[in-house]
Amino acid sequence: MSISDMPLQDVHERPSKRRRLDSDSESSDAVEALLTPASASASASASASASASSTAIVHEDQLDTSYAQRQPQISEETAQNSTWHMSTPRDKADNADAEDTNGAVVGAYAFDEDEVAAGDEDLSAGEQTPEEADGPARRPTALHYKLHMTLKGHKRGVAAVRFSPDGKWIASCSADCTIKIWDAQTGSLVHNLEGHIAGISTLTWNPDSTVLASGSDDKTIRLWDVVTGKCLPTSLLGHDNYVYSIAFSPKGNMLVSGSYDEAVFLWDVRTARTMRSLPAHSDPVSGVDFVRDGTLVASCSSDGLIRIWDATTGQCLKTLVHEDNAPVTSVRFSPNGRFVLATTLDSCVRLWNYVEGRCAKTYQGHTNAKYSINACFGTYQAHGDEDREEQERQRWAFVACGDDEGKVFLWDVSSKEVMQVLSGHEGVVLGVDTSPSSDAIATCGIDGTIKVWRKGAGSKRRVDGVVDAPQVETGAEKVEEEL
Repeated sequence: MSISDMPLQDVHERPSKRRRLDSDSESSDAVEALLTPASASASASASASASASSTAIVHEDQLDTSYAQRQPQISEETAQNSTWHMSTPRDKADNADAEDTNGAVVGAYAFDEDEVAAGDEDLSAGEQTPEEADGPARRPTALHYKLHMTLKGHKRGVAAVRFSPDGKWIASCSADCTIKIWDAQTGSLVHNLEGHIAGISTLTWNPDSTVLASGSDDKTIRLWDVVTGKCLPTSLLGHDNYVYSIAFSPKGNMLVSGSYDEAVFLWDVRTARTMRSLPAHSDPVSGVDFVRDGTLVASCSSDGLIRIWDATTGQCLKTLVHEDNAPVTSVRFSPNGRFVLATTLDSCVRLWNYVEGRCAKTYQGHTNAKYSINACFGTYQAHGDEDREEQERQRWAFVACGDDEGKVFLWDVSSKEVMQVLSGHEGVVLGVDTSPSSDAIATCGIDGTIKVWRKGAGSKRRVDGVVDAPQVETGAEKVEEEL
């Protein structure tokens, strides 16, 4: 039985607790340049800083629950790095990226408006930069995704959907024990992969889009050659129960897996052997992910804990837990490696500053109290920016997540406002992913379909003999006039 058939809540019933609606600390937090890539040295500094704060040391055979109360020590060189240095708006105006009046950074991703100090508003109201003189586009208040095509072929619920890193393919896995690879542009079926003997709950691509890994309720992880559609000879064996979540390292030489057996395994992909086994949680591990430089691993569980691990030593550098202690069903690092996005069974999606150990943002509005659902990041830009050079485009970040009632919610990362609600699935939406090379969003659900959403006219597409009409709801009551 795979995740698509068995609600996580049914496995471990938890007592209901009062949900706090304003539990995040967004008023004092600056979610700066969420999607701006960080340097490798900065991520290494993040690991060192996290280790220096409240830590729990974990060895292969034992979990030490003691915590060392130490303050992070950040060197002057690290503090000057763009990933850590919380510069003022005036500092940013002196740098190469010019800030416009809407909080966007030309040539980079947006930062949170909360960072602008009360005494510095005159910076945006004073003399204009060359970009502002040309009339920079304002941040949109709503998104306009429409149903582009529906992919049908799975015989049971689809547990996960993932775009390949090059954006060419869409992979889906199902409780019907199969994996399908689709052409992301045409929707045509490229490969039907068979080999697992039980439902498949999780997928991950290697960095160059040539190998796909799958985790199944048959307790195995299989590697697939995307070109030939064949399973590689050696499977990854070692878990004692269902494999719920897997993720490749950025270099593709390692893979992390989380299982119903409550353990997190780090694998050497080349030898197909376990490098390290972490006794990570006291309940099934529902999500795992690598940070962008491969130095850290995040895991989450229905025990309500999120843990950050050193991928080399196996030490637990940080444990994050919300006061409501709701079961955590998925976890994902932000592209710059500074935050962790987590979904929980109290109908919340939370953005954690894991170095400081606090919740930065809480996104609400959807319903998620029963099923294990994942969330992801995406980017958007103002209408008309398509004609600008890539380095001049203003980009902002959004968070996407499905819900138990067949909808997909899109929130602005900084404001937490619902920018759009996508409707089209029948039943719970289990998986969502955004394309790295286009504005497409892929969703999947217990109805056995994969839906691809794109901005624009939403023209009907025929896939496997089915014609789909777009269904879209906007989350904003008023949409600003398009520039």
